Amino acid sequence: MAFTLYPAIDLREGRVVRLRQGDYAAETRYAEAPLALAQRYADEGAEWLHLVDLDAARGGGWTLRSLVEVIRRETPLKVQTGGGVREEVDLEAILEAGASRVVVGSLAVRQPNRVLGWLERFGSDRITIALDARADVEGVFRLPVHGWTEASGLALFALLQRYADAGLRHLLCTDIARDGMLAGLNLGLYREIAMRFPDVAVQASGGVATLDDVRGALQAGAAGVVLGKALLEGRFTLPQAIDAAALARPSAAASGVPGWVA
Repeated sequence: MAFTLYPAIDLREGRVVRLRQGDYAAETRYAEAPLALAQRYADEGAEWLHLVDLDAARGGGWTLRSLVEVIRRETPLKVQTGGGVREEVDLEAILEAGASRVVVGSLAVRQPNRVLGWLERFGSDRITIALDARADVEGVFRLPVHGWTEASGLALFALLQRYADAGLRHLLCTDIARDGMLAGLNLGLYREIAMRFPDVAVQASGGVATLDDVRGALQAGAAGVVLGKALLEGRFTLPQAIDAAALARPSAAASGVPGWVA
C-alpha cells in the first residue's frame, strides 16, 4: 500500500485559511493565493492536493469548480476535494471539473444509505468518505456534522463498519480536538482503524506538527496523511515530509501493520 502525502488547502471566501478545531470563529488567514500555493506544492513533489470548500461545508453548494479546473490544467496534481456535497449532481459536477476523488462528509453521516448507493454507482476509488470524530466524555468517538457544528450521536466505528462492509476504499478521518492545534496526530485512533479495517486506506488528519507525526502515521498503518497548518507555518517543508516518509517505510513494513506492502 502506497503512503500518500496530501498537502491541504482550506478555502473560505476565496482565501486560504485554517480553523482551530473546526471553529469558524477561530480562523487564521494566509496571504498566499490558492493557485500559487497549489503550484508550489506541485513543484515540491506533491502528487495529490486536498482541497476544502469551508463555506460550502457549512452552507452547501460546492464553489471550487473554476479553481479545480485551473489546478488540473496548470499543474500535474490530482485533486481530492469536497465541502457541501448534498446531491448526486454535486458529486457529478466535482468529477466533471477534473477532481480525482470527491470527499463526502456530513451526508455520509446523515444519509449513509444514499452515500452507499453513490459508492456503488461511481466506484470506491472516486469517493473519499470523511468521518470527522470527537471523543465524548466516555472516550467514544462520535461524528458531528454540518461543518462540525451539530452533533449526530453516531459512533465512528459503527458507521465505519457499514461502509467497510460495502467496499469503502478511501477514508479521511480527523480527530477534531487536534485539528489546527499542532498537537500531534492521534496515532492510537489510526492504529485501531488499520487493525479493524485493513482493506480501508485511511488518511490521517488533524494535529500534524512535526516530521515524527508523518512517520508515526505511516507506522500506525495509515495510507496517507493530510498536511495543513504545519506546512503553511513552515514547521517543515513538503520535501522534508516526503523524505521522512520514505525513510520510515522499512520500519513500517517490519512492524507487521495489516495491509502494509513495502
